[in-house]
Amino acid sequence: MSGSVAEHADARSESDGDQLVELSQVTKTYRGVHAIRDVDFGLRAGEVHALVGENGAGKSTLCKILAGAVRHSSGEMRVGGQTVAFRRPHEALEHGIAMVYQETSLVPTMTAAQNIELGHEKLLTRFRSLNINAQQLLQSMNFQVEPAAYVSTLGAAKKQMVEIARALRSQAQTIIFDEPTAALTPEETLHLFDVISDLRAAGIGIIYVSHAIEESLQIADRVTVLRDGERVATLQAKSTTRDEIVRYMVGRALTGSRAQTRPVTAEPARRRKVLEVENLILGDIVRNMSFSAYAGEVLGIAGLIGSGRTETAKIIAGELKRNRLHGGRVLLNGKPVRYRVPKQAIDDGIVYITEDRKLDGFFETMTIADNLYLGYLASRRGRRRWLMSGRQRDRLAKEWTERLRIKAINADAKIVELSGGNQQKVVVGKSLVAQPEVVIFDEPTKGVDVGAIEEIHELIRRLADDGKAVIVISSYLPEVLSVSDRILVARFGRTVAEFSREEATQEKIMYAAIF
Repeated sequence: MSGSVAEHADARSESDGDQLVELSQVTKTYRGVHAIRDVDFGLRAGEVHALVGENGAGKSTLCKILAGAVRHSSGEMRVGGQTVAFRRPHEALEHGIAMVYQETSLVPTMTAAQNIELGHEKLLTRFRSLNINAQQLLQSMNFQVEPAAYVSTLGAAKKQMVEIARALRSQAQTIIFDEPTAALTPEETLHLFDVISDLRAAGIGIIYVSHAIEESLQIADRVTVLRDGERVATLQAKSTTRDEIVRYMVGRALTGSRAQTRPVTAEPARRRKVLEVENLILGDIVRNMSFSAYAGEVLGIAGLIGSGRTETAKIIAGELKRNRLHGGRVLLNGKPVRYRVPKQAIDDGIVYITEDRKLDGFFETMTIADNLYLGYLASRRGRRRWLMSGRQRDRLAKEWTERLRIKAINADAKIVELSGGNQQKVVVGKSLVAQPEVVIFDEPTKGVDVGAIEEIHELIRRLADDGKAVIVISSYLPEVLSVSDRILVARFGRTVAEFSREEATQEKIMYAAIF
């Protein structure tokens, strides 16, 4: 694949235009294992260059090398024609390279203005001047962010705006966006694209890392595909297709796509009602939410951000408390339940797989094996449930690493060393070791590549085929249509529509979610 016509053709044009960044035969190894190998990459001024690939393909490593968070093992990196080897992020910033991370690197206890100024502070700083300067910078990009607001109070989109403003405050000529739309609404995504277009027009180079291939094709001038740590192609975005990029990414045509519906089984599972939610109420967020989930069924729940889907799931799983008076009921196998802590729900066979894996899903400094084993220990009852068994830990790690196809050096690799898709698989495995009866997935493929998406969808189907009641909350409508047997639509904290798999369409679901 590395000798492809597309790759060869692009190499001839690599010298065209002003090169902001050039990588030549860059390699990075960890404990003898290649994260990336002999990668060539270039970014021109005023260009959006998308970087795509499966989880573990080397995208994050490449970006961290450019941003100064990781030093390459061999090869050459040039910035503005000058050979460099960054040891720290501030060195990259000094050379005009900034990175906007998927999980923001802002200080939550500081204001937006203070975060923008961070690293450029004067000996004596007046807060009034700080806020005025930040306000001018934010308004120049049409960012509606209050400079004096603490970052901890801002939503995902506004945090990202502050990150971008901070990059421009550093006079960055190259900005790396890592999964920038993962937590944004469609309206916020459109605004981000407008901002990127303005940055491109100003001559700033953009490296755009995303698992959403359609999105990359829409915004990018060129697309570079990584696979197994190597560059396999660099393509002109206007003259390529999603299917072509997928073939480069995974080395094959996928057997299915996100837009396909779940295949009809010859003998559908017997419809036994496992979970009932009746008139659930939590303040102004969840208002009279009602639905039922059945054994052997995948129940999809669609809706816009703020529709109360996640909060409902957390109430069921014991993470949030519904109103004590007139708060509705949750019934498991016909028996009313009210959980004070998630452990009680786990004991009863209910697990909730969080949408924010890095905040709530795992212990990042611990190993794959330890995370999986902690999930198992949490599901045990009695006084002896905290007794550790090294043999059992290793057995669980081997079983679930193979079952979920977790890619790592070994089971003792730390979670922080894994790609996003493999981290997500560990979160799923950590929950499934409890052998639950009800499994609630919240945005199960957020920040996950196309190959891992297919694997997670297959896992969801297998769980339903094994007789579990599976609930999938997703903002991506093709995903809901792909895996669900029945689809609910939530709006303003209540269920407003229900569709069978056969009658559901994206148009019907979106209409119900908005009107």
